[in-house]
Amino acid sequence: MGEIKKVGVLGCGLMGSGIAQIAAQAGFETIVREVSDEFIEKGKTRIAKTLDRAVAKGKFESADRDATLERLRFTTSVKDLADRHMVIEAVTEDLDMKNALWKELDGLCEPETIFASNTSSLTIAAMAAATARADRFVGLHFFNPVPIMKLVEVVRTVTTSPKTFERAMAFAKSLGKVPIAAKDNSGFIVNLLLVPYLLDAIRQLEHGIGSVEDIDKGMVLGTGHPMGPFTLLDFVGIDTTYYIAEIMFNEYREARYAPPPLLKRMMLAGLHGKKAGKGFYDYGADPPTVTDLGL
Repeated sequence: MGEIKKVGVLGCGLMGSGIAQIAAQAGFETIVREVSDEFIEKGKTRIAKTLDRAVAKGKFESADRDATLERLRFTTSVKDLADRHMVIEAVTEDLDMKNALWKELDGLCEPETIFASNTSSLTIAAMAAATARADRFVGLHFFNPVPIMKLVEVVRTVTTSPKTFERAMAFAKSLGKVPIAAKDNSGFIVNLLLVPYLLDAIRQLEHGIGSVEDIDKGMVLGTGHPMGPFTLLDFVGIDTTYYIAEIMFNEYREARYAPPPLLKRMMLAGLHGKKAGKGFYDYGADPPTVTDLGL
């Protein structure tokens, strides 16, 4: 297996654009594929703003920003990823959608190309089985915001070869991240522990144990968390949390992973958190105020 020099990223949303940015920052020639020019422009804008903020704060030289942008290319064609040494997928948590892309890429990419998924809740085995390179398939689960968060869960499934796993660990380190090894179970390490905590906070709110503000303050001041569960839920996304919980509940059939009724109601009502302007908090105010959820 040769050295990884060319990286492909599937998806240019919040996670995909962050992954593409740090790959380009680390010196990798990076191509990002999205389904439309509209989504590409949004991703480009997000990356440019993030880099500009880093330069303004003195964390990044303007020359490094320009070099990073020069190493980034964008496309709407999956075929443009055919020559990549590693392809990282960061699209919607929809197994059929992901596997359709993997099957297409499996027929396009060189046999040595490593496939990696940024899934946060699906198993890697469920995607590797859709390809003829299950031994060259791993999970690379980054955390939001990708340019800032240091952790990457490197997930080895039952078919991943030791060499592929070693290369994935080394690649994560080359991005300036701290990789940890995780088994291929839904949720891996972090979400396996975090999701039940977030869902339980919603259940306690439903039971009237405490208010949104007081539960958040309690966990920040009482346990040293950087933010309370409801602030974190709004940051992650109410819809994203709901979909992850659904996947994990279907995997484990344990009540602690079942989405509470309030979470589903908020998801259906479009109260998706900070990105939507309103979730457990209303971000139309400064500072944000607690949303009246009719509890």
